[in-house]
Amino acid sequence: MNETKKKVFISSVQKELEIERVAIAGAISSNDDLSQFCDIVLYEKEPLSGKRISKPYLKCLESCDIYVLVMDREYGRIVETLSATHEEYRYAMDRDMPMMIFVRGHHDKDRHSETQKFFDEIRSDGHTYRRFHDRVDLLPEIIQGLTRIFDESYSIKVEHFVSRFKGKVGKASPFEQMVLQVRETGLDLDIAREWLQSVNEIQENEKPSTITLLNKLREKGLVWKESGEQVFKAMASGLLFLGKNPSDHFPQCRILADAYSGTEPDPTPRDQETISGAAPRMVNRIVDFVMTNTRHPIRVVGIHRIKLDEYPQEVIREAIVNAIAHRDYEDNARPIYVKVLFDRVEILSPGNLLPPLTINKLVKGKFEPCSRNPTLAQYLGHLRLMEQRGSGIQRMRTAMINHGLEAPEYVFRDGYFTIILKGPGDQMERLRIPSSTGDLPPAIDEQLNERHHQILSRAAQEGTVSTAWVVEELGVVKDTARRDFALLIDLGLLERKGRGRNTRYVLSQHPQESNDDRPMKREK
Repeated sequence: MNETKKKVFISSVQKELEIERVAIAGAISSNDDLSQFCDIVLYEKEPLSGKRISKPYLKCLESCDIYVLVMDREYGRIVETLSATHEEYRYAMDRDMPMMIFVRGHHDKDRHSETQKFFDEIRSDGHTYRRFHDRVDLLPEIIQGLTRIFDESYSIKVEHFVSRFKGKVGKASPFEQMVLQVRETGLDLDIAREWLQSVNEIQENEKPSTITLLNKLREKGLVWKESGEQVFKAMASGLLFLGKNPSDHFPQCRILADAYSGTEPDPTPRDQETISGAAPRMVNRIVDFVMTNTRHPIRVVGIHRIKLDEYPQEVIREAIVNAIAHRDYEDNARPIYVKVLFDRVEILSPGNLLPPLTINKLVKGKFEPCSRNPTLAQYLGHLRLMEQRGSGIQRMRTAMINHGLEAPEYVFRDGYFTIILKGPGDQMERLRIPSSTGDLPPAIDEQLNERHHQILSRAAQEGTVSTAWVVEELGVVKDTARRDFALLIDLGLLERKGRGRNTRYVLSQHPQESNDDRPMKREK
C-alpha cells in the first residue's frame, strides 16, 4: 500500500451492512481521483497477526487516518459493555480522527434501543449524520465527504465531485453492486492476478494463494464474503470483469457478432460468433473477429511489403471496450451487437448516454467522463484496455482520420447507442500507410541512387530480383548491375540466393540496421 495514501476505516455492524461496506470499497477504488489519495480498510474478524489480540478491530483502526461509520437498525454484539462498532466510534473520537457518519432510513422508531442510545451519544458529541436510502444514494455522499475531508484536514485538493452532478444527471447503475449466488470457481483468477499486478497489489512474479487473491478482490468490491463464513460470492461487477461465463446468469452479458458480404444485414451472414466471458477476454475475441472478417491489402513501400488493416485495431478495441463498460446491464432484453458490413462496422450498446452527456458534446470533445458502470470501467482502464479521462473518443477520431477514413459517427436508435465506423468500401486506395513505415536511416538512404531504389522496389513487389532484370529494365551493363547488388548487400538491404544463372537477390531480414563499419558513400 502506498505510504502517502490515507487509510479510510469503514465501521458498521458487519453482517447487517457488509454489502454497503464492500460497495464503498469498490466505489473508492474505481474513482480515478480519490483512489490516488486513499485506500479503504475493511476489518476482517481474523487476527491481524499470529499474536492473540483481545480487540483486533481497534488495533486495525489505530493504523487508519479517516473514520467512516455506517449505521442501520442493529447495534451489534456487545463485547464487555459496548458493541465493537460503538467502541470503534469512541476510539476514533479519542484520536480526534476526521469522520463521517451515515444512517440508512429516514425514521428511527424501529431501531434497537441500544442503537437509539448510540445515536443520542453521536448527537451529544456535536456530530450530524447523513441519511441514505440505498447504495445509489450513499456512494456519491461518501465521495463528496472524503473530498471535503482531504481539503479541510489534509489540504489536498481532489477534483470536486459535486461539479459533475449539476443539473439533470444519470447515476451509476446499482447493477454492479448486486451480490450473486456465484462462487469464486466461476471467476477467471488468471485475469485477476494479471490485473492485481497491473495495479501493484501483487508483485509481477508473485504467486499468491487463491484466498489471498479473493481477499484482495473483496477489498476492491468485486467479491463478497459474509463475516464469519468462508464462502466468497461474486458481486455483479466481479462477474462482469472476471466471470468465466457471465451469460449463464445474465443472458444480456453476451456479444453477438455478425459479418455480412454486403452493405446491409441479410439472413445469411458469412460469419457469426456469440461471445461470453470475462470482459478482457471478450474484447480480444471481438478484435480478432473484426480483423478476420475485414480486408488487409498489401502495399509496397520502399523496400517493404506492408500489410494494412481495413480499420485501425486500436479503434475497434476502444469502441468495443466502451460498449462493454458503459452499457445498461439492467436492460436484460438486449445484448451487445457487432456488425461487420462491406462498407462499415457498427457496434451497438444497450442504453443511451448518461445525462448531461450528449452525442453533440461527445463529438465536440467537451464533456466530463462518466460511466453507468464505474467499477467495470475503472478496472478495464487498469488493464490499459480503455482510457478513463475521455480522451479515448478523441483518439478514435484521430486514428480513423490518420488511417484515411472518416471520423466515427454516433447515433441512438431502437434502444442502442451505436458507434459507426465507416470503411473505405470500394476505395481501398484511401487507406494510408503510417508515415514512418518503410523509411530507411538517412545514413543508408544517402548512399542510394534512383536505380538502387528501383531494384529494392522490384525485390519487394516480386519477392526476388535478378541481374538480367536490372540489365534489361534499367538499361545498364552487367558490371554496373553487379556493383549495385554488391552495394545493397554491403548495406544489409539485400541477400544473395543461389549460384550462377540461378542467382537471385531477396530483401534482407534486417534491412534498416546501420552501423559504423558499413562503407562510406560511393559515387553514384
